[in-house]
Amino acid sequence: MRSLTIVQPFTLLIKPSGSDCNIDCKYCFYKYRAPEFGKGRQRMSDEVLEKLIKDYMQLRFPVVGFAWQGGEPTLMGLDFFRRAVELQKKYGSPGQQISNTLQTNGVLLDDKWCQFFHENKFLLGISIDGPKEFHDYYRVDHSGTGTFDKVARGIRTCKKYKVEFSALVLLNNKSVQHPDKLFDFLIENDLTYLQFIPCVERDPETGKMADFSITPQQYGEFLCRIFDRWFDYGPEKLNIREFDSLVTYYVMGKHTICTYSRQCAGFVVVEHTGDCFACEFFVEPKWRLGNILETPLEKLAAGGKKRTFARAKQNLSNKCLLCNHLDLCRGGCMKDRVRAVCHSERSEESLLSFDKDSQSCESYFCQSYKQFFDYAVPRFMQIAAAIEAGSATRHTRSADRVRLKILK
Repeated sequence: MRSLTIVQPFTLLIKPSGSDCNIDCKYCFYKYRAPEFGKGRQRMSDEVLEKLIKDYMQLRFPVVGFAWQGGEPTLMGLDFFRRAVELQKKYGSPGQQISNTLQTNGVLLDDKWCQFFHENKFLLGISIDGPKEFHDYYRVDHSGTGTFDKVARGIRTCKKYKVEFSALVLLNNKSVQHPDKLFDFLIENDLTYLQFIPCVERDPETGKMADFSITPQQYGEFLCRIFDRWFDYGPEKLNIREFDSLVTYYVMGKHTICTYSRQCAGFVVVEHTGDCFACEFFVEPKWRLGNILETPLEKLAAGGKKRTFARAKQNLSNKCLLCNHLDLCRGGCMKDRVRAVCHSERSEESLLSFDKDSQSCESYFCQSYKQFFDYAVPRFMQIAAAIEAGSATRHTRSADRVRLKILK
């Protein structure tokens, strides 16, 4: 008799081109993770693609989420994604809802790509760091030329075909100092679904923060100023992912992003080789769950290593446990606790262990969160109260409905 394995729903984060990319951003995450990801052409085989889709669809989750990332996933070519969509139909069940999201630098987006994304209800995340002077400072191609004009062209093409997308804004040491200029640019260009991603990496040779990294104080001040602009502009007219999660928390008692969640359990990452991991920021041998060609996805997702990683986020310091804002950030993202390890005698192994006798250190952005929550929580509660009283509309994204494709 087949043993009963209980698997909680999760999103499949797929990296079909590995760390390969057609541009050469100076702050790229993979530049600081070379040993883990290697070099050379990285492409997912049809065998891996079919196996991961078959295994995932047959878990029979009512809603299945495919998040395509990289590197740059469009390097796989359009035919790869056509095959993916057909395989989703082949292995899906009637009534099952499919969500496809794709994160891209936007350089290759043309009429054919955008027509496909529109027809198949893909939701895109397009990296754009603000005005040309900000964007082109770090986001350059392999010849050192800025990519802003190509990205802007891709965004125009998305709008032409009514492709739903969000703007992914990497906050670096240049842009974080100009929140008003950044906000004005985004609004003027009708980029109203936003995610601000703080850029932080340590130089692997010196252990010091890389030049492009932002400080906790800078991030805290940025969040406070952007919050003011968002609140004054109208929360019902502008999606900022981090803010929307906090509104949802005050209305429904739960967060919508993993950074603020109790556990790191929402994803299974599949590399181009079929190797699986619990988080894209911990693609390391010790956190390898297994390979999808060797072990069914169901077992990988329910395995002990996945559960251990999920619970590790609850391994909080005394400072976190006593904090008034604990329910708002739950210690923040695990990767930002690792960034803080160099300020502590605790090792990364202790940080990620789930041992009652070991304690994690605080997030690199602990100061940022405290500053922001102290400043903004009263108004978040005000927004939530207005929503519950019916005097304000809850800010929802049309793409949350549009991007779900229901199998017949």
